[in-house]
Amino acid sequence: MLLLAKIFEDGELFNMDLIKISDFLELVIRFSFNMLVLLVITRLLYYSITKRKDYFFTYLMVGIVVFLLCFLLENVKVQLGFALGLFAIFGILRYRTNPIPIREMTYFFFVIGVSVINALVNKKISYAEMVFTNMGAVVTIWLFERVFFLRHLSVKNVLYEKIDLIKPEKYQELKADLEERTGITIHKIEIGKIDFLRDSARLQIYYFEHEINRTDQMEEITNDDDDD
Repeated sequence: MLLLAKIFEDGELFNMDLIKISDFLELVIRFSFNMLVLLVITRLLYYSITKRKDYFFTYLMVGIVVFLLCFLLENVKVQLGFALGLFAIFGILRYRTNPIPIREMTYFFFVIGVSVINALVNKKISYAEMVFTNMGAVVTIWLFERVFFLRHLSVKNVLYEKIDLIKPEKYQELKADLEERTGITIHKIEIGKIDFLRDSARLQIYYFEHEINRTDQMEEITNDDDDD
């Protein structure tokens, strides 16, 4: 009872304020704004084109964590170094299976950058400048995704069993066989790991997204998440 009375009297618990109304409201407003920007980038721009739920989930979660981490530690004196350190840490991340493609890594940097900006802006920066910066990022992505580059070259990993066709002189036969089996027009084929014991090889096939009518057409032959 004495502890509760002390808490209500001082408004603190173990030398920590229970609540600061102005700071709390600032957190709610900034978090909501950052969440809105992240949803526009990840859901409306990225996911609507790629239909990749795994990256959509990753971008959203990373953006939220980076924002909260930066916002709660914004009183650290080395704010710029702290922000650059986050870029370095997340920038060298590699998942346990395949490396992140360049396009997905670009979105990764955008999500981290926007979250850091929204968390670390101080009183020297107006809300108008912060909104303009975020809108500039969103508009830039939209222009490059929907206006300038309408043809998106995508890649799929394929586990292929006819390893006799992976020879350079049989490239056209390999391409024709893959196009017949997948129903898409292949732009380029790259040969990855070859397993002679199982008579199989991992191929990366590149194609333009607009040439595929159904996004689930490749689900049975792709295995993006398998371990090497």
